[in-house]
Amino acid sequence: MLVLVLVLVVALSQNVVCVMLKAKCPLNLIKDENDPLNYYTPGDHLIGGVVSATYVFLKPLTFREPPRNRFRIKPRGTDYESILSFLFAIQEVNQNPGILPNVTLGYDVYDNYFNARMTSDALLDLLSPGQENIPNYHCGGKKNLLAVLEGSNSEISIQISNMMNIYKIPQVSHGFVSHVLNDPAQFPFFFRMVPKDEQQYPGIVKLLLHFRWTWIGLIASHTNDGERFMRLFPTLVVSKGICVAFSLIFPASVRDTWDVGTVLHSSSASNLWREVNVVIFHVKPDVWGVGFLLYETDEKWIQHAMGKVYCTFNAVLAVARALHAAYSSRSKQKLARDREQPWQLHAFLRSIPLYNTSMGEVYLDENRDLEVDFDIVQWLAFPNGSQAGVKVGSVERGASPDPKFTIEQGSILWPNQHVPRSRCTESCRPGNAKVAQEGKPFCCYDCLPCPEGTISTQEDASQCSHCPEDQHPNTNKTECVPKATTFLTYKEPLGIILAFFSLFLSLITGFVLGFFIKFLDTPIVKANNRDLTYVLLVSLLLSFLSSFLFIGQPGKVTCLLRQTAFGIIFSIAISSVLAKTITVVVAFMATKPGNRMRQWLGKSLANSIVISFSGIQAGLCLIWLGFSPPFPDSDMHSQPGHITLQCNEGSVAMFYIALGYLGFLAAVSFTVAFLARKLPGAFNEAKLITFSMLVFCSVWVSFVPSYLSTKGKYMVAVQVFSILASSAGLLGCLFLPKCYVILLRPDLNTKEHLMTK
Repeated sequence: MLVLVLVLVVALSQNVVCVMLKAKCPLNLIKDENDPLNYYTPGDHLIGGVVSATYVFLKPLTFREPPRNRFRIKPRGTDYESILSFLFAIQEVNQNPGILPNVTLGYDVYDNYFNARMTSDALLDLLSPGQENIPNYHCGGKKNLLAVLEGSNSEISIQISNMMNIYKIPQVSHGFVSHVLNDPAQFPFFFRMVPKDEQQYPGIVKLLLHFRWTWIGLIASHTNDGERFMRLFPTLVVSKGICVAFSLIFPASVRDTWDVGTVLHSSSASNLWREVNVVIFHVKPDVWGVGFLLYETDEKWIQHAMGKVYCTFNAVLAVARALHAAYSSRSKQKLARDREQPWQLHAFLRSIPLYNTSMGEVYLDENRDLEVDFDIVQWLAFPNGSQAGVKVGSVERGASPDPKFTIEQGSILWPNQHVPRSRCTESCRPGNAKVAQEGKPFCCYDCLPCPEGTISTQEDASQCSHCPEDQHPNTNKTECVPKATTFLTYKEPLGIILAFFSLFLSLITGFVLGFFIKFLDTPIVKANNRDLTYVLLVSLLLSFLSSFLFIGQPGKVTCLLRQTAFGIIFSIAISSVLAKTITVVVAFMATKPGNRMRQWLGKSLANSIVISFSGIQAGLCLIWLGFSPPFPDSDMHSQPGHITLQCNEGSVAMFYIALGYLGFLAAVSFTVAFLARKLPGAFNEAKLITFSMLVFCSVWVSFVPSYLSTKGKYMVAVQVFSILASSAGLLGCLFLPKCYVILLRPDLNTKEHLMTK
């Protein structure tokens, strides 16, 4: 980075001569009253320069008096940084033994006052070796003009190029000028030593996005540069989500930000100032940036500008290195003969590399464009009219198309110690999403909460997003948090209650089975097939115990056994009940004379019924296990915020087929028992079976809608409850009356009582 200090003015003042060396020539013309400000030091070769350092007001030309460049210098805005960098670079070259040894460079620098008329006057001085401004008139000393350096705007650069082309003098520009000058056919001797103007655009956009300034205004001068800026920059910022509230092109005569503020006051955009605040301005060819209009006790203008990038220094070095290369490639005699032919430097200027202290060696590309880094400088305007600049960040382009942006917020001095706000609406907080306002720019929007199950983690989110399957939104919908794993466990009240009743009813069934075994020879036990009674009690005991397969974390084995064990055990229980009912009917019909049903009496009929009907259910379960067995699975969606560990039935169709078959057996058993309920007999179980099957069917009919309407672990709880309730109904309705007789009315459990009935 080239740092210029005012001390250089003292160091270089001894070499500065503010008048031309006079030659004794007979021609004597009247000079203008005011000449362009000129800094001149002779040397073996001269590098001419046209700089814009001072703003002036020129008096309009009239035909009433000879044309004179009478002007009034504007007291505010004088800037000699470009002149100092020019002189500093010449001094560096002359003191460097590695460049142009035994050759000195002189300079002839003019201030054109940002004016085309003064630029013409300066060019005539540069091209006139004599005392007066007469091109091609040689009288006295020679200037040995090698090249002309300039950093003006596009219009003045084109004006300089048109005159320099006549003499084939290299024109080295260190200003951000129009790309029209890149045309080698129209401007063959023009060399650009600065990056393209639009290289600054990504840095400005990153600055805007960093501070979330999305509601901005654009102002530019009425020049080729300003018009190009207005064509390219809005498209870029809009693509990055930034809205342009207004665009204003002001006259080219407006030279500084105070004048721009005056123009804005009188424009149609003035009513948007308080809403916009942030304005992107383009006023000079080499300094532009972000400005703020702040309303306090007095109006101030604070700007964040993209700083200069060693432009003048590099331009002088480029010419010096080109001349050094020319010396190295030719004999001294030939060079001495051709030293007044500046066009011979063109080939060397096209191929010579550039150097600076921060970037090392840099080459121009095939389009004569240069890519460099930028500084972000905060310029502060003080009440006394003075200004100060402080570097607060940088934009480093490097090899990546996306520049690296750095900003030191602690180094920035904000008015009222607050970052200026420039937004159309307030930011949408996380947990909300933007919704466009009808008829307004996309930067003006409303904020709506994210829908259920979605989140937004950033401010001004364009839409809400869903969480991964194993996560869910938090209460504020600002982040995804892991879902809690849940299943019907023994550690929760519901699981404890179901497990308790399963164990309690299992014990009751065991006691009943013990009673019936102890009193196996009593008439009440022997009636209606004692073996079927034992089979039914064992199947009821197993059904109560099968409930434990549904409680706890599902595993591979438990998932395989749950539904198949439930289906087979219940099919055995209902088949036993059906066999009991059919046995009662056959026994009654066998008592009639001549009835052939007597041959069906015995254990073979009951065993066949139980084996055949339960065997069908067993076959269905084997098909189920063979083709699509149940397996452990996770349900991510049934319960918000939870992952339910469950058994996937594998084939839902097979599950409902097995359940439907149980319903079919229950319906047949109920029907047969209902028809046989009024048959005579002391121990006719048909009445008890009718009521018990009514309870059984009622439980399982209500099970289906309840099962389908619940989710997660509650589906399992519904099935366990149905198993317990239906089994308890069979146990209570069929065996409670018999247990009453066995334990409390043994007088009724006799053969005499049976014969009497």
